[in-house]
Amino acid sequence: MTKGDKLLILTIIVVNVLALIFINQSLFSYEEKYISIQVNGEEIKTITFDDNMIGKTIPIKSDYGYNLIEIGDGKVRVIEADCPDQLDVKQGYISKVGEIIVCLPNRLVVEIKGVGVETEIDGISR
Repeated sequence: MTKGDKLLILTIIVVNVLALIFINQSLFSYEEKYISIQVNGEEIKTITFDDNMIGKTIPIKSDYGYNLIEIGDGKVRVIEADCPDQLDVKQGYISKVGEIIVCLPNRLVVEIKGVGVETEIDGISR
C-alpha cells in the first residue's frame, strides 16, 4: 500500500464521518420536545417542556397503580411508584426524543416526543 492509497482511504473515511454527522443532525433535529404520558395504551397527558414546568411533579393515578412524575430542565423521570420492582424509578431521567420509561405493572409509558422540521426522507429510508 502506497502513501497515496493510505491518503485516499483516510480521505474517504473523513468524508463519510462528516456526512454521517450532517445527516444525523438534519434528520433528528426537533423544534420542540414534549412529554407523552400513556396509561394502558391511551395518551392521558402531553406536556411541553417549559421553564415554568421545571421542578413540577405530576401524579398519575389509575386503576392499575400510582406513579409520580417529575419534570426537569428538558428531562423527565418517575420519582415514586407503587409497583413492586421500582424499575421505572431506578431508570432516572430521560431527555432525548424517543427515550421511554415503562412501568409494566401500572401500564404506564412516559415518552419524549419531538415536533420537528419536515424532511423529504421518511422513516423507512433512514
